[in-house]
Amino acid sequence: NPPALDPSFVARVKGILLQPKAEWERIDRENDTVKGVFVPYALILAAIGPICSFIGLVFIGTTVLGTTVKYPLVAAAVSSAVSYGLGLVGVYVVALIINALAPSFGGEKNPIKAAQVAVYSWTAAWVVGVFGLVPMLGILGILGLYSFYLLYLGLPKLMKAPQEKAMVYTIVSVICGIGV
Repeated sequence: NPPALDPSFVARVKGILLQPKAEWERIDRENDTVKGVFVPYALILAAIGPICSFIGLVFIGTTVLGTTVKYPLVAAAVSSAVSYGLGLVGVYVVALIINALAPSFGGEKNPIKAAQVAVYSWTAAWVVGVFGLVPMLGILGILGLYSFYLLYLGLPKLMKAPQEKAMVYTIVSVICGIGV
């Protein structure tokens, strides 16, 4: 089976979105590598938004002042490719930030767990990229903010930070990530 159709891949996406507390428990027990977290999970999910936006902007278009505007193929392709690459780099840098901040919030540094928190918490933001198919529905991308809640749940579990510091750890991680 291709990775996208692998039942464990689909189960992970469903689990982190629908039963995040139980899924973080399962993730915490896994022995993985940073590469194992990113490939294929992040590589596939991070592509949803750029691919859907490309299709939406080139083939469906967006309405501006009553006129439908479709983007040029090459411009949309370049924009999508850059968005995809920067999205992956951004999540990796957030993982580095999460790991570096762990001791400041009573947690334990662990680059693999930090990668797991960054990648799996970003699932919601990646999945809502599907709304890019219809540019007028792009506002529904706000549902991706659920990723911040997933991060809030995952940080204390995987980085072993005390629950009472989870909110501040989450906020600082998000602010540093935005700075990236």
